[in-house]
Amino acid sequence: MSQKQQLIDQVIDAWQALQQQTPLVQCITNSVANNYVANILLAAGASPAMIDNPFEAEDFTRISAALSINIGTPTTEQTQAMLISAKTAQQHHVPWVLDPVGYGMVLKWRSETVDQLLKFQPSIIRGNASEISTLAGSQIQTKGVDSTLNSHDVYAQAKSLLQHSECIAISGESDYIISKQLDIVIKVNGGCHLQPKITATGCALGALTAAYHAVTNPTIAALASHIHFAIAGKLAYEHAQTVGSFNVAFLDYIHMLDDNLIQQYVDIEIL
Repeated sequence: MSQKQQLIDQVIDAWQALQQQTPLVQCITNSVANNYVANILLAAGASPAMIDNPFEAEDFTRISAALSINIGTPTTEQTQAMLISAKTAQQHHVPWVLDPVGYGMVLKWRSETVDQLLKFQPSIIRGNASEISTLAGSQIQTKGVDSTLNSHDVYAQAKSLLQHSECIAISGESDYIISKQLDIVIKVNGGCHLQPKITATGCALGALTAAYHAVTNPTIAALASHIHFAIAGKLAYEHAQTVGSFNVAFLDYIHMLDDNLIQQYVDIEIL
């Protein structure tokens, strides 16, 4: 069996485990994304909990199957909760995903918070090309929180982030999964150009990555979540070509994905 087919089989196993276990995922995400992230996780088979209060963070992280931290609209209290939860996750071996939204020179306070969070060794770092590039040390101009770079141009330099994490996931027209465990880069094709037109798709992808990480290792978790989104985006666009209708169809296909659809539509390359 080829390495590619082995990876696909492991993704299918992870999807099945997600359905069976319904993992509890603590999401500390941004105010724009809360509702959408929760709906995506529910549709995919996970159980989201949006616990971002510093007085509750430690206790809840301890009982969570995974933690997703997204620094999109940080408040003072929320960043306190992020640091508490990340530390707790590291201490209690709770897998956690960091999404460094808007990291860069312009938003220094949040970027310093991300630097602190990296000390707690996120299992997976997930972001768009601009965020990952800047985090890896290349100071580039971003346009708000949207990417101004192509993910293909970034994955080589992103390997430096493996000192902080087991796996780096870069989303874009194609997605790139950089695995420390397997020492490979996996390209995930698919998706749809309308996905960035919907608020919080990237945030939800980070949370879904955490949900998958509750049931499998970092590489397969990142790969499974990006394949899940890529297939749902591709199939949704076949049924709906306008943003509003596509959004509904996308959520439907997140829910309707199964092992047969994964096997039929998965499109990955090992670089």
